[in-house]
Amino acid sequence: MPSAETTPVSVREPEPVRPTREDAVAAAGSELIGGPIGRRALLGTSWWTPLRVVVLVAIGMFALGLIQKAPCYNGGWFFGASSQYTHACYSDIPHLYQGRGFADGLVPYFDKLPGDMDYLEYPVLTGVFMEVAAWLTPGSGSIQLQEQVYWFVNAGMLMVCAAVIAVCVVRTHRRRPWDGLLVALAPAFALTATINWDLLAVALTAAAMLMWSRSRPLAFGVLLGLATAAKLYPVFLLGPLLLLCWRAGKWREFFVAFGGAAGAWIVVNLPVMIFAFDGWSKFYTFSQERGVDFGSFWLIWAQNTTTPPSTDFVNNAAMILVLLCFVGIAALSLTAPRRPRFAQLAFLVVAAFILTNKVYSPQYVLWLVPLAVLARPKWRDFLIWQACEVAYFLGIWMYLAYTTSGDAHKGLPTHGYHWAIAVHLLGTLYLCAMVVRDILMPERDVVRRSGDDDPSGGVLDGAEDVFVLGGATLPPRHAAHFEGPQVEWGSRSSEDGSL
Repeated sequence: MPSAETTPVSVREPEPVRPTREDAVAAAGSELIGGPIGRRALLGTSWWTPLRVVVLVAIGMFALGLIQKAPCYNGGWFFGASSQYTHACYSDIPHLYQGRGFADGLVPYFDKLPGDMDYLEYPVLTGVFMEVAAWLTPGSGSIQLQEQVYWFVNAGMLMVCAAVIAVCVVRTHRRRPWDGLLVALAPAFALTATINWDLLAVALTAAAMLMWSRSRPLAFGVLLGLATAAKLYPVFLLGPLLLLCWRAGKWREFFVAFGGAAGAWIVVNLPVMIFAFDGWSKFYTFSQERGVDFGSFWLIWAQNTTTPPSTDFVNNAAMILVLLCFVGIAALSLTAPRRPRFAQLAFLVVAAFILTNKVYSPQYVLWLVPLAVLARPKWRDFLIWQACEVAYFLGIWMYLAYTTSGDAHKGLPTHGYHWAIAVHLLGTLYLCAMVVRDILMPERDVVRRSGDDDPSGGVLDGAEDVFVLGGATLPPRHAAHFEGPQVEWGSRSSEDGSL
């Protein structure tokens, strides 16, 4: 048997990182269940592997989120204008079953709807998801019963999406499987999971991130294209990928990913574009024509002035602001002393879109949760941000209770809601600041302090830079100074593994 001195370091399986050893908040929280989990679970020699634990916790939290909606499916969605807000259990799903023609068997995008909304205002793949749930909903019984069943069917399908997200986050950073508990235990995740259908796009995006981390650019592109066919925001991840591949000279991988994304999006959208263009384009025209809405700093401005900004002005100003943010992120990615991790830039671009957009629905937090865990798996910062999002979740429903309760004024008045918006904005900005600090000071990045370079980076992980600007042209230095392996540019901490 060869001695330890003659065994190559590269063939040793790196030990998974234990958050309870390096994160004070995680260590303190583990005391609630008897202390830090043992080595056997980490090594997979017990049935209670990290993956199984995280998935079970995610399903359990999702179930608690369903229970939280109980006052609504027992009556709040159907009786009383404000009870679904005072109980903070509102969901679009039962209301749109009849409101978007599913109860009447209308075909999304092809059949025109009665009322103010003439076509379904969702991207095609989300519309398919909604239609499949309608097929699984019995058409007999009262409309109230059908809407309840429709919500339960959707909840079951969305629970599968939640489990997929948990699996993907656990496996993306192979040495940090326990970071998946941040997703599983995120309170805002459980509270908002069944408000709308966003979890479909989030699950596809998480799967795409996993494929990229396994150096599978085509699979990444196809999944990202499908995610963009379900929601717009995933397409923004191509921007950071372009910058990182430019810096590392990985052009082939980028164009394979881009081609896969474009091809998958076209395959899903083209048939509807050709045969029902008016219905297909409704999502885009509605997004453009929609006025200033909940959750944005634009609403604070509009409600505190006698001359609120027009929709065209907000559209143009929001576009300029988000483009300026993207330019700043691009500069950061090319000038940082060490190439940023893919998850860090992915989080920043999606957060920039959310912060500058003219609307922030409470379920949009789902877009950020997996990216935040991969970008900044620090329990303290994550929980601070989650506390801000829970405050906003309660704030918007209390504000709607106030506006729908007439002279009773039950709930949160307008100025109070503005404070809830401010808390959400500040919480997201705080997490963005922590990620930017990690990029500028990689020795503060908890992922790199564990000895990794970019575990979600796939072909970028350990690759040398071929194009840099500014401070990035300085001689390379270690990511961190600590007892353990030091990781430099162009070095790999471990061999590529299979899924």
